[in-house]
Amino acid sequence: MALKSTIYKAALQIADMDRQLYADHALTLALHPSETEERLLVRLLAFALNVPPDDHRGTLQFARGLSDTDEPALWQHDLSGQLLHWIELGQPDERRLAKACARAERVTLYVYGSAAPVWWAGIRHKLARLANLTVWQIPPPQAQALAALAARSMQWQLTVQDGQVWLSSGDALLELVPQRLMGAPAP
Repeated sequence: MALKSTIYKAALQIADMDRQLYADHALTLALHPSETEERLLVRLLAFALNVPPDDHRGTLQFARGLSDTDEPALWQHDLSGQLLHWIELGQPDERRLAKACARAERVTLYVYGSAAPVWWAGIRHKLARLANLTVWQIPPPQAQALAALAARSMQWQLTVQDGQVWLSSGDALLELVPQRLMGAPAP
């Protein structure tokens, strides 16, 4: 019998001063049996940092990611079905990223984990030709602190200003500073 996903609920209140975005989102996330809580919460953070201010060009949605190799962690399609934004997590190979860049207008990768610097050192030159790729690193201690906030029911208040993210969850307050490794900042 196959293992089932674990369901997490998240209520997000986002105040992103960098993008002039102020929004509330009620989300249901499925933790794949092979996924860690750290990856799940990096996925949730990626949603908060990339959600569009309106749905005129479609909405940002959680994709099957780990369950389907042809899908990312998150993506945004416009109303005609064209793939606008592909958001990947972890340390994929350059072929996967090149394929994503060929399919989408914009590709964003969030790298996390202690092996990220070694992975980046080996791949960064191979990715230089991908003009529509932006790579961010969540420093390992920050990603681990983020994972410690995992709960089946979460209420997050996120404030983003000057590239810094302050996340409040219950009594916990966490400061995250994603580091841009490559590409232009989000529009």
